[in-house]
Amino acid sequence: MPVPKQRIATLLASGEPETEVELGGWVRTRRDSKHGFSFIELNDGSCMANLQIVVDADVPGYAETIKQVSTGSSVWIRGVIKESQGAKQRIELHAKSLTLVGTADPETYPLQKKRHSFE
Repeated sequence: MPVPKQRIATLLASGEPETEVELGGWVRTRRDSKHGFSFIELNDGSCMANLQIVVDADVPGYAETIKQVSTGSSVWIRGVIKESQGAKQRIELHAKSLTLVGTADPETYPLQKKRHSFE
C-alpha cells in the first residue's frame, strides 16, 4: 500500500499519531544514544521548525547508514508518527527505514546547527 509523502510543515500542523508517512530532508543534527537508537533533527525547507526522527538500531542498515549521517546530509525516511515524550514537540517520527540520499563531508563543509539571520 502506498505511503503518503509529507512535508514537515504539514506534519507539525496536522500530523496524526499512528499514521505512516514518508518524507525527505536535510539533517540539522544527529545525536546517538547509548541505548541503541539515534535522534535526527530533520528540516525539509517547508517551515523553520525541525521534526525529530527516532531511528532504532533495529531499522535495516542502521549500523552502516547512521555513522554516515551528519549535519547537511540528505535523507529519505519512512516511519510512523508518534506522540512525543519530550516537552518541546507534539509529535516525532519513529523510522521504519532510513535511506541516505547524499552526504555533506564535515571536513569539507563545516556546517553548524546554529540559526543564521536572513541577511
